Amino acid sequence: MKRKKLPIGISTFAKIRGEDYYYVDKTALALQLIDAGSYYFLSRPRRFGKSLFLDTLAELFQANRPLFQGLDAEQHWDWNIPYPVIRLSFGGGVMRDRGELEAKFRELLDINQAALDITCKQPTAPGCFAELIRIAEAKFGQRVVILVDEYDKPILDNLSEPELARQMREGLRNLYSVIKDNDAHIRFVFITGVSKFSKVSLFSGLNNIQDITIDQRYSALCGYTEADLDAVFTPELEGLDRQQIKDWYNGYNWTGEAVYNPFDLLLLFDSRLFRSYWFETGTPTFLIEVLTQRHTFSPRLNAWRATEALLSRFDVDDMSTEALLWQTGYLTIHGQRQIGARIEYTLGYPNLEVESALNEALLKGLYGDASEASEVSSRLYDTLMSGDFDALRQHFVSLYASIPHDWFRNNPITQYEGYWASVFYSHFAALGLDLRLEDATNQGRLDMALLFNQQVYLFEFKVVELVPKGRALEQLKARNYAEKYQALKQPIHLIGVEFSKEQRNLVGFEVISAGSGGNGLFTQ
Repeated sequence: MKRKKLPIGISTFAKIRGEDYYYVDKTALALQLIDAGSYYFLSRPRRFGKSLFLDTLAELFQANRPLFQGLDAEQHWDWNIPYPVIRLSFGGGVMRDRGELEAKFRELLDINQAALDITCKQPTAPGCFAELIRIAEAKFGQRVVILVDEYDKPILDNLSEPELARQMREGLRNLYSVIKDNDAHIRFVFITGVSKFSKVSLFSGLNNIQDITIDQRYSALCGYTEADLDAVFTPELEGLDRQQIKDWYNGYNWTGEAVYNPFDLLLLFDSRLFRSYWFETGTPTFLIEVLTQRHTFSPRLNAWRATEALLSRFDVDDMSTEALLWQTGYLTIHGQRQIGARIEYTLGYPNLEVESALNEALLKGLYGDASEASEVSSRLYDTLMSGDFDALRQHFVSLYASIPHDWFRNNPITQYEGYWASVFYSHFAALGLDLRLEDATNQGRLDMALLFNQQVYLFEFKVVELVPKGRALEQLKARNYAEKYQALKQPIHLIGVEFSKEQRNLVGFEVISAGSGGNGLFTQ
C-alpha cells in the first residue's frame, strides 16, 4: 500500500478525495442514517471529524458521484436526484454580542443564497431562512437538506459570561425554530456541535430531532477505529508501537466501538512523536476554573458514575460537572448498566493523553503557580527513579510548603479535604504514569496504586489534626492490599500518607517494603 498525504486540518471532502489524501470511509453509516430517519443531532468533542462528515453528506445529497468512486455509497445511492443543500457553520470567528450573531446569520444566509442562486426578500434572518427553504424546494423540485455545524459555538465562546451566553442561546433558538416550522419542505437535517444543550432551552421547536450521541450504532461515526488503522493507515504504522498508540489516543466511546481522535493520529503520523496534540489545541481555562471552584476530587474523574439525565443536563444556567467533562471529551463512557427505569454510565479518561494533560492543567490550578508546578513534576520523576523514599517524602513536603499562603487564604478549595489527595494524585497523573485508583481487592478499596520502574507502590491517604497517627499504614497492612500484586514478582512498597489542614502539609509519610519474591515480610 502506498503512502498518501495526511489530511491534517482538512474538512473538505472534495479536496481529500481529489488530491490523494487518506480517507476513512464513513459513507455506509451515512446511508444507514438517511434510510432510518430525517432529523438528527450529534455531539462530539472538537477536532473529531464532524465538519468532514457534514461535508460528505452535502456532496452525497448533491449527487457528486465521482467523489464517491470506490466508496460504500457508490453502488447504493441514487445519483440521478440532486437535492438543494443549505449549510450553516458557526465555526468561524468569535461572536461577543447579539448584534455580531445577527450579522453572522446574515452572512451565512447570503452565502447560501449565492450557492443556490436564490434571492430572499424577507428583512429578518429567520424570515430569510424560511424563504430560502421554500424557494429552494420550488426551484430544484426536491425537498431541502439542512446541515448545521458547530451549532453551539456562539454559546460556548461566552460561557464565562452567563448573561451574554443566554442572549446567544435565544438568538440561536429563533433561527433553529425555522426548521421545525418548515418541516414539509425539508428532506433531511443533521446538526452537530460539541455540547448537547437541552432541548427545552434551545431546540424547543425541534421535538422530532433524533439524538444519536449515545447510540452504539453510530459510536464510530466520527473518529478512527482499530480496523480503520489496519485498512487505511498501514503505511504510517511502521516504526510505531501499536500498543503505545492505543494507550495514548484510543478509548473514546459512546456505548459502541471505541475510536481514536483523528487529529491526534494524523499529527502522530506526521511528527512520529507522542504528544498531547488534541489537548494542547484549545483546552479552555473556563473548564479548569470550574473544576477548581467546584472542589472536584481529581482521583474520582477516572471512575465517575452518571445517569443519562445527568449527562444531558447541560445549559447556561445548569452545567453538571460530569456533563461538562463528558461532552467536551475529557471523560468518555467506560460502561453502562440498567438500574430499574434508568441507565447508569461509568465515565473515565479515554486515554493516557487526556489523563496526563488534564491532570497537569488541574495541578497548575490546584497549586496556584503554573511554572513551579511544571518544575516539580520533573523532580518527582527523578525522585521516583532514585528509589529514595526520604527524598520522595521531602519532595512532597516541599511541594505543599511552596504553595503561597495568600493562595490558601483566598481559595476555599484548600478547606476541602480532598484537595490534598487531589494535588498528590494529579502530581503523579501529570507524568502519565501507570496509576490505579480505588483499586478493588477482596479487603476493600486501595486509594492509589502506582506501577513504575518494575516496582509497585501502594498508597493510602488520611487527614489528621496536627500529629500523625499511623492509621494510613495500618490500614494498608491490615487489609493486605499487597496480596493482589504479589503475582507480579516485583518489589512492593506500602506508603501511608497523612495530611494536616492546620499544618497545610504532610505530617505522616511511612513506608514499609517487601522484596521481589512477593511473599516476603514487610519491613521499615
